Amino acid sequence: MTKNTASRRKHASRRRPIALGAVAIAVAGAITVPVVAQATGDNSAADPTLQQDFAAAAKEYKVPQQVLLAVAYEQSAWDSNQGHHSASGGFGPMHLTDVTPEMLAGGAAGMAGRAEAEELAEDEALHTLQTAAELTGLPADELRNDPSANIRGGAALLASYQKQLQGETSDNPDDWYGAVARYSESTVRQSATAFADRVYATMKKGVARKTDDGESVKLAADSAVAPVTSQLNKLKLSAAVAADTECPPGLDCRFIPAAPGNGQVSNRPANGIRIDQIIIHDTESPYESAIATFQNPAKKVAAHYVVRSSDGAVTQMVPTKDLGFHAGNYSTNLHSIGIENEGYAAHGATWYTQSQYHANAELVKYLAERFDIPLDRQHIIGHDNIIAPADRFTKDQHWDPGPSWNWERFMAMVGAPVEGRHGVGPVGSAVTIAPGFTRNKQTMELCPEDDGSGATEECTTVRKASNFVRLRTEPRADAPLFGEQTIHPDGAPGTDRISDWGSAAQAGQQFVVADKKGAWTAIWYSGSKVWFHNPLGRNTVPARDVTIVKPAGTGSLKVYGTNYPDAAEYPAGLSPSTQAPLSMYTVPAGQAYVSTAAPALTDDFFPSSGKVVFGAKKMYTIQYSHKTALIYADGVIAKGHPSH
Repeated sequence: MTKNTASRRKHASRRRPIALGAVAIAVAGAITVPVVAQATGDNSAADPTLQQDFAAAAKEYKVPQQVLLAVAYEQSAWDSNQGHHSASGGFGPMHLTDVTPEMLAGGAAGMAGRAEAEELAEDEALHTLQTAAELTGLPADELRNDPSANIRGGAALLASYQKQLQGETSDNPDDWYGAVARYSESTVRQSATAFADRVYATMKKGVARKTDDGESVKLAADSAVAPVTSQLNKLKLSAAVAADTECPPGLDCRFIPAAPGNGQVSNRPANGIRIDQIIIHDTESPYESAIATFQNPAKKVAAHYVVRSSDGAVTQMVPTKDLGFHAGNYSTNLHSIGIENEGYAAHGATWYTQSQYHANAELVKYLAERFDIPLDRQHIIGHDNIIAPADRFTKDQHWDPGPSWNWERFMAMVGAPVEGRHGVGPVGSAVTIAPGFTRNKQTMELCPEDDGSGATEECTTVRKASNFVRLRTEPRADAPLFGEQTIHPDGAPGTDRISDWGSAAQAGQQFVVADKKGAWTAIWYSGSKVWFHNPLGRNTVPARDVTIVKPAGTGSLKVYGTNYPDAAEYPAGLSPSTQAPLSMYTVPAGQAYVSTAAPALTDDFFPSSGKVVFGAKKMYTIQYSHKTALIYADGVIAKGHPSH
C-alpha cells in the first residue's frame, strides 16, 4: 500500500504464512448474505472507506455504482491483497493486471526456464493496469498499491469499454452488459458471457463482506436488474469448440472450456508426451468460483477437472490431450492431469465429502486405466507433493490438499490400498508411511493466512485427524522438528504450523530406512536423516516392489525440479528451455531414496508448432521429501528392494 492508504486503512497484524496456500484462486462466486448497514465513524470525511471509494469512482467515471461493485466482487471479492498481485498478476479490488514473465514462471504455468513466457506476457489482456494508468493519469505504482486509485482505474477502464461499445455511458445498469463482458478480457464468447452473467447475478442477489483489510462493503440486492444481453454481439467473440466430456460412466459430468490461454493445446500421449501423474488439488474457493477463475484468460490457471464438494459433480475444463496450467511446474503440467476439489486445505475434513472422494476415485481409476498410470502415491499425488521448478520459487511451494485429505482411504477406494502387516524392515529397506487417518491426530497451529475461507480470525491450535507423521532431528519426543531448507533457510527448526509441510512424511509415501532406535525409525529425507515415532512399526508397512536409488560415487547428487533436454539437443530454430539444480537440495553420498518408476527421457514441448523434443539423458523421479524430485539416472546405483 502507499503510505496514505496504509495510514487510513488499519488491518490486524498477521504472521507471514510458512508457505503459499493451495492453488490461490480469487473468491468470485456471488454469495447471498443479509445486507447490513455499514457503520461509519465521525471522521469518515477524512478517513474514507472502501465503500466510499467505490461511490466516488462510480460518480467520477459515470459508472452505475452497483455495476462497479459487482464487477470488483467477481474479480477479487473486494480484497486489495495489501498491494501485492494475485497469483495471476492482478492487482487490487478491480484486479487490474500487469503480468510479467516472472509471474508466469512462478505461477500455475510454472514456466521457469521457458522462453515462451516472454511472448505470453506481451498479451494486452494481461496489462489492463497500464491501460488504466493512461486513462486516469495515475502512476502505475499507485494503481498497484492504493485500493482507492485501483478502483478509479477499474472504473475508468469499464467506462472506456462502455463508450467503445455504446458511444456513451448510461445510468441504467442494464445497459452495461457488453462492457462487463469485455472487462473479463476473454476472447471466447462462452467465457465472456459467463463472467457477465455472474456479475448480474451478484447484482440481483446482493452481497456483503468484510475484506482482507477489515472493511465492510455491501452491494444491495436489485431483483429488477435485466441486462441487455444482445450487446454481447458487438464484441464479435469467437465461440469455443464444443467437446465431449472424458469421464467414467455414472459421474455427473459436464464440459465447460477454460480460457484458451490457461493451458496449451497438445496431442498427448499420441505425440509421445507421457501422461504419468494425476494431481489432486483443492480450490480454496467455492466450486463455481474455481470454474470462473479457469475461464478468465488473465488468470493463466486451469485444471482439467473440478469436483464439487456437496455431491461430487464434475466439470471438465481442459481436454486430457492438452496441458492445463495447474501444478506450478511446467514439467509436471506436461505429464499430468489436474483435479481440483472444492474445499479449503485448512478445513479439509469438513469439505472433502464421501461424494467427492467417490467422484475422485472413479475419475482417477478411469484416467489411470486409459493412460496406463500406476496406481501408487508417486503417480497419484497432491499439489503439495510437487517441487518448484527453480530456486526462486521454492519459498512459494503449495500445501494443498493439505493434512486432512485421507490418502489411505482414497488409495483404497482406487483399488490400491497399502497392503501388508504394519512393521519396519532392516536398515536399507523401504517403508510405506501408513499411520491410519482417524487415529492419527496431530496438533497444529492454524493462522488466518493459512485459511482461504476467511473463517480463522487469529492464530489458534487445532487437533485433528491427519495424513502424516511428524519428523524430528533426533529419536525423542522433545527433539526439534526437522526444518525444511526452503521453509527455514536460516536453519531454524520446523514448526507445527498447518502450512509447514517440511516436517511431514505423508501417508502412502515411501522412504528408505536409515536407522532404528527403540520405538523410533529414521529415514533419509530431504538430504538428512530424520526420525519419527514408530512403536512396533504401527505407522509403517514394509514396502515391496520398489526401486531404491543412491549416488554411484562418493559425491552428492544434484536435485532438479524439471526434466528438460540439454540445450545442444534442441533443433535449430527452437529456444531451449533452461534448468538448473535446486541449490538447497542434494542427495549426499550414502543416502538412498525410493523411485517406483523407471527413469524417463528428458523432454520439452513447443505448442506453436506441436514439436516435441526428447533428450538422450534419463531422470528418475524420487520421493525426496514431502515432495517428489528429479535426479539424473547416470549418477545413481539402482536396485530392487533388499527382500527381492
